[in-house]
Amino acid sequence: MGHKIYFADNLDILQSLPSESVSLIYIDPPFNTGKTQARTQIKIEKSDEGDRTGFAGQRYNTVKMGSQAYKDVFDDLPIFLEPRLIEARRILKPNGSIYFHIDYREVHYCKILLDQIFGRESFLNEIIWAYDYGARTKKKWPTKHDNILWYAKDPDNYIFNVDEIERIPYMAPGLVGPEKAAIGKLPTDTWWHTIVPTNGKEKTGYPTQKPLGIIRRIVAASSNPGDLVLDFFAGSGTTGMVCLELDREFILIDSNPQAIETMKTRFDGMYGIEWVTPESD
Repeated sequence: MGHKIYFADNLDILQSLPSESVSLIYIDPPFNTGKTQARTQIKIEKSDEGDRTGFAGQRYNTVKMGSQAYKDVFDDLPIFLEPRLIEARRILKPNGSIYFHIDYREVHYCKILLDQIFGRESFLNEIIWAYDYGARTKKKWPTKHDNILWYAKDPDNYIFNVDEIERIPYMAPGLVGPEKAAIGKLPTDTWWHTIVPTNGKEKTGYPTQKPLGIIRRIVAASSNPGDLVLDFFAGSGTTGMVCLELDREFILIDSNPQAIETMKTRFDGMYGIEWVTPESD
């Protein structure tokens, strides 16, 4: 099937995809925060009159390059998601699975919806992605995690490549001995991983961009080389980048022009990607 990126309403495209054609679905739908999600892109230039100080006292000037934003508001997120998730289950291969990335505001409602569509017996894990970055409120425990719900189409037959999962350091290596400490341990259902670094090379400026490391772990574990992976809230295209790295085919779908522009920049110069717009459907 190759690599395809659709600029379209995802429900229309999902309804057109063949049944049992996709091995893995990862989606990061809007979190329904009720806010406008925005990021300002900047670059730093050396300047004696700069507004910030760096290493060894060197002065730098901050230059605003632009900003990207979208409104993250739905009156009822489960109602919006239900027909899309019904199609997602149809599209999955018999041994396929879906990772549904959401936050604490909506995870409980979405799990009920996913239980209804996939079956409670198909629920495999709630993964907690924990990070430690940004402001800390003093009015409650600071919220520093996202939730990722993992469902298999068939709970008795699904892809899980445990040997392909990168190992992580033991928190107390002295307790397990040098051999185990050198190998590391498998991650649990709590993943400690930084957000996309502000000045990191993978940063695109897209407001809700997810780290390559998080998606890489999912794709490596729950699909095989040559498999087709689907992300129908594609955003900045991280799922596609990981698929190219790990030799998977992909379908990305997004209706946000800013997402499409971000992906065009990110995939610039890469061959074998078909761009499909509503006019060409």
